Amino acid sequence: QVQLVESGGGLAQAGGSLRLSCAASGSISSFNKMGWYRQAPGKQRELVAVINNNGVTNYAAAVEGRFTVSRDNAKNTVLLQMNSLQPEDTAVYYCYVAWGWLYEKWGKGTQVTVSS
Repeated sequence: QVQLVESGGGLAQAGGSLRLSCAASGSISSFNKMGWYRQAPGKQRELVAVINNNGVTNYAAAVEGRFTVSRDNAKNTVLLQMNSLQPEDTAVYYCYVAWGWLYEKWGKGTQVTVSS
C-alpha cells in the first residue's frame, strides 16, 4: 500500500507563487517517477511535471520556466514550486508516483486557485 499526503494548495494572485508538497509512505521504498498532474474544471487531467529517480525532469509546455519539480529520495517527497502563477493554472493538483513496471497512484488532490 502507498499513501500520498499532499499539502500547500490555496489561493494566489496572478504573478504570485505557491509550493506544493507530497509525502509518499507505505511499503514501497523507491519510486521510479514522482510528480504532479492537474485537472481544471471541464478539462481532462494533464501532466504538469514529473521527475525520475535520476533527477531527469519533464514539464508541460504551459509551465516550463515557471514551475520547478524536485524530490527528496531519502524522504520520498516531491515538491512543486510554482512561480509566476496565472489564472489558467487554476486546477486541482494531484501528486503522482510510479513504481515497478506498471504501478501508479495519484493523491486525492489539492486545490490551487489563481485570481487575476
